[in-house]
Amino acid sequence: MGHSNARQSAVAAVTAWKSNGSRVPALAKGIVEYYGTNVFSDKVMQERLPDKVYKALRDTIKKGAPLDGTVADSVAEAMRDWAIEKGATHYTHWFQPMTGLTAEKHDSFLAPNDNGEAILEFSGKELVRGEPDASSFPSGGIRATFEARGYTAWDPTSPAFILENPNGTILCIPTAFCSWTGEALDKKTPLLRSIEALSKQAVRVLKLFGSKSTQVSTTAGPEQEYFLIDKNFYHARPDLINAGRTLFGAKPPKGQEMEDHYFGAIPERVLACMLESEQELYKLAVPVKTRHNEVAPSQYELAPIFESANIATDHNMLVMETMKRVADRYGLTLLLHEKPFAGVNGSGKHLNWSMSDDEGNNLLKPGDTPHDNAQFLVFLAAVIKAVSKHGDLLRAAIATPANDHRLGANEAPPAIISIFLGDMLQDIIDQIEKGGAKSTKAGGTMQIGVTILPTLPRDAGDRNRTSPFAFTGNKFEFRAVGSSQSIAGPQVVLNTIVAETLDEIATHLEAAIKAGKDFNTEIQAMLPKIIAESKKVIFNGDGYSAAWHAEAEKRGLPNKRNCVDSLPDLITPKSIALFCKYGVFSERELHSRYEILLENYIKTINIEAGLTSQIATKQILPASLRYQAEVALSISAVKAAAGDAAVPSTQKAILADLTKTIDELYTAIGKLNAAVDHHAEGDSLSHAKYSRDVIIPAMNAVRTAADKLESTVADDLWPLPTYQEMLFIK
Repeated sequence: MGHSNARQSAVAAVTAWKSNGSRVPALAKGIVEYYGTNVFSDKVMQERLPDKVYKALRDTIKKGAPLDGTVADSVAEAMRDWAIEKGATHYTHWFQPMTGLTAEKHDSFLAPNDNGEAILEFSGKELVRGEPDASSFPSGGIRATFEARGYTAWDPTSPAFILENPNGTILCIPTAFCSWTGEALDKKTPLLRSIEALSKQAVRVLKLFGSKSTQVSTTAGPEQEYFLIDKNFYHARPDLINAGRTLFGAKPPKGQEMEDHYFGAIPERVLACMLESEQELYKLAVPVKTRHNEVAPSQYELAPIFESANIATDHNMLVMETMKRVADRYGLTLLLHEKPFAGVNGSGKHLNWSMSDDEGNNLLKPGDTPHDNAQFLVFLAAVIKAVSKHGDLLRAAIATPANDHRLGANEAPPAIISIFLGDMLQDIIDQIEKGGAKSTKAGGTMQIGVTILPTLPRDAGDRNRTSPFAFTGNKFEFRAVGSSQSIAGPQVVLNTIVAETLDEIATHLEAAIKAGKDFNTEIQAMLPKIIAESKKVIFNGDGYSAAWHAEAEKRGLPNKRNCVDSLPDLITPKSIALFCKYGVFSERELHSRYEILLENYIKTINIEAGLTSQIATKQILPASLRYQAEVALSISAVKAAAGDAAVPSTQKAILADLTKTIDELYTAIGKLNAAVDHHAEGDSLSHAKYSRDVIIPAMNAVRTAADKLESTVADDLWPLPTYQEMLFIK
């Protein structure tokens, strides 16, 4: 099949697609009974483990108590037997390296014995520790090729699960991943550290309010946006295959202007795919709750119920992997890139984040008593102060080359980190700053810790889709996170910066109480100061407006428009001091992540540049030259038959304009190739700046000429599936 008809064949295959008639059977049991059947859950452990072992493991999971070898052996035996009953022949330590994906190395339970036979073995040692190669994963200089040893360590707080395959099943054991020298090489380890750091400081604050809680966990509920397109289109687009986004594509006559896709009826094929994905996820105890059409054509969303942060992170990785695998069964391809199609909405992963104590109380939910109100306002103030002080780190946490295409465009929040509170909460905050004891919009009076704060309904104010960090009744929604990202990184930053402000609040109040001061009076004095110094980050208006960008600059809020500008904030003295103080990252670990992210940026742009040149040279340019030849041949035929005077000027203009655009394309390709061939001098940051300032503009110039040709060249000659086809033909 030639390049010239690959697109036409793809369109024909898509329009001819029919279901093979097979249907996923309805759940044999109700969802409740079906839920978690492939998870080595607390219920399974309680049934299969001796009481003493079960209690010891629960102490490890809930309190962080050390786990001795005999307990590990007993757990391994029970886990092995359970997995084998589920059809497992192998196990794997399932971990999340700095690639942003998951990784696994499968080992068999099979072990030969001296009699030439085999037995099935799995020891506590094998459960607790694995040893994958650490040199082939991104390490930012922590590991070299000749320093290959790395370890995976069992995370008992995240349950093991069964991954099904048509030819068998695998026992997956969630693990952390570190180097031989002890540094974290993954996403999970810093997340667990940050959760512990926040818990320690939050418990100190709660104790001052008389709470007996001994642990605070962060909770998360990531809303996952994604695109689904037919895989025939995907296979006809080298840019989608290799870059995850379209590097070419003229604006279609219709995009999302009619706003008719959002919450619309879900296409039957897509809904069937969603239903099977959800069934697979139910088996893994992933609490998926909501599905709907998103704003852009062929864009959708899946949202779960809140879970503890660590498990929510693991589950979100499973959501992405499961949806990708199931989509293929329906002839579809899942696109998780933040901006797969220019000119329509990109995809985010709205990270809903909160804190909860071990008695089940949401610390960001306003209460019904003065005591609870004061506690809520203290935790709220801690978050506001944290975001105000470390907005640069939150921006760095969502800094990727893919997210650069999305932030600030088509309903995604801008790169300026601000907080949306809503009218009612804003009114309360304003009064606190002024000293309180004044009327509120909800009526009555307010004096923190003395008189009741009017109950804040879940929907206390309007939503603000342009805010990157919005309070939504009992949680914050970090809307700037990218759709393909692991949610671990943003949570690590959130947990750590809030741990710092809670530490400062606890230290201040503890000292005041020790000095004999009244607790409520001290809170009354402290909160206005926190709000006064942090209110610059609060903004309830239109984040897209030029006026806000100007106002944000006056307030001193950073506006890092791309990740090359943002990433250096990870290794400032302020950042290093913060993460080292709370044991979340060492200085070396921070520098490694900075280098990994810069290297990822450079490699991403180089891959996209190579694809841009290749597609333009081998597909778009030949198709354009063929059309040029057809137009020239038509002119020549008229000229030969009736003379030059008979050739319409419009045909000559078409040929001249076409020739000019082809020349622009060819020239732009040459400049792009020269830009890629030239090597920037200096460190990784210098190379990243060169990619941003030289290579990306050169790529954009190629695209501009190519997209103009797409609108000119005869439809039967154009080689790439168009936006109109990919987004609307299902």
